[in-house]
Amino acid sequence: MLHLRRLAPIVTLWVALAWTQARAEGEVDPTTLYEVSTEGTSAKVKAGEKGVFVLSIKSKAGAHVSDEAPLKLQVKGTQLTPAKEQLTLVDSVAKKAEGQSFADPRFEVPFTAAAAGKGLVDAKLTFFICTEKICARQQKTLSIPVEVQ
Repeated sequence: MLHLRRLAPIVTLWVALAWTQARAEGEVDPTTLYEVSTEGTSAKVKAGEKGVFVLSIKSKAGAHVSDEAPLKLQVKGTQLTPAKEQLTLVDSVAKKAEGQSFADPRFEVPFTAAAAGKGLVDAKLTFFICTEKICARQQKTLSIPVEVQ
């Protein structure tokens, strides 16, 4: 009987470790379920003219960006003035295709370049990426250089 009392904590620890490892193996890292791109953003603009900041989220197979949880995109500029600083999912230019349950968001934010020099677009994106099993809050911060001529 004395041996069982000594083994009980060890057995409990083994069971807990086995459960934790099995649980960890079944979970997916949410950051692997999507890609964020700024392809299409104006890299060079002339002073006083307009450029565009583009941000898109491409979800991978089996995942989608939630259209029910809040999505927020904050855009600020250095030497640049964005047309809009606070965006939500309704500001996305991407629309659902026929038969598609969800659309991958794409934002196109015009900006005006103030004066020649090095400009910067700073963006902070918050959204939820979901699968059948999880919905995980994601946050990305981006800084995109823009040359103002």
